[in-house]
Amino acid sequence: MQPGKGQKGKSFKQRLALKSSLAKETISEFLGTFIMIVLGCGSVAQAILSRGVFGGIITINVGFAMAVVMAIYVAGGVSGGHINPAVSFAMCLFGRMKWFKFPFYVGAQFLGAFAGAATLFGIYYDGLMSFAGGKLLIVGENATAHIFATYPAPYLSLTNAFADQVVATMFLLMIVFAIFDSRNLGVPKGLEPVVIGLLIIAISSSLGLNSGCAMNPARDLSPRLFTALAGWGFEVFTAGNNFWWIPVVGPLVGAAIGGLIYVLVIEIHHPDPDPDFETEQSEDKTEKYELSVIM
Repeated sequence: MQPGKGQKGKSFKQRLALKSSLAKETISEFLGTFIMIVLGCGSVAQAILSRGVFGGIITINVGFAMAVVMAIYVAGGVSGGHINPAVSFAMCLFGRMKWFKFPFYVGAQFLGAFAGAATLFGIYYDGLMSFAGGKLLIVGENATAHIFATYPAPYLSLTNAFADQVVATMFLLMIVFAIFDSRNLGVPKGLEPVVIGLLIIAISSSLGLNSGCAMNPARDLSPRLFTALAGWGFEVFTAGNNFWWIPVVGPLVGAAIGGLIYVLVIEIHHPDPDPDFETEQSEDKTEKYELSVIM
């Protein structure tokens, strides 16, 4: 009887287990992005809805960065934990990932971010309803739309906003490439997500004033779409002089530039490794850790 039970349990697990590596990676990206949005935008929600009593810019910057760290720890070993279409774009562009995977990764990231926004809305529903007398506002002192997506400062032009997102994401990818470059200083295996978190704290603390430092098309567009459907209205797309496309296009351009700078200025100048040493080392390395990650 006991062997029969064990066989049955094993076969049930086998039925549940995905066989396709692409399917595993897709689900991993969905879950990672979901975690990032719930915990990251949750840190914004706590600060806004408490009117600064339970949080502020420091808890937002640290909270969002730590949300990314936790998301990468969950997804990193399976899909690389990109959780960002700009990162996936750079990985494909510079030969770190095959292009056929790109739409699957990006689709999962957008869906994960949408589901994360919906979950956070549910968690803080009563708080959102009581914050401004049941109104869901986009601008003004009682605005709550910026819990979910980024909006520009009143002084910011579209040109300056675009440059802001390009430069911020350029730094993000340039340093991510450095972190995963085994021929540079590198980071001990398993600590990469922590260093990525420190990187995001540095960027958001220095380049976040203009428009919140999204650096991630899925992180911004999917929650923005959710707010449009959930009661804030489609003015979320026209606010800030139709700002919505800036955190979508800007990060893609910035990711390409950041990766290119690192490759041209640092990576191609490494001396060629000893072929015998390279063969010996390759046995201990997994493909996932060659270079894949982030917010």
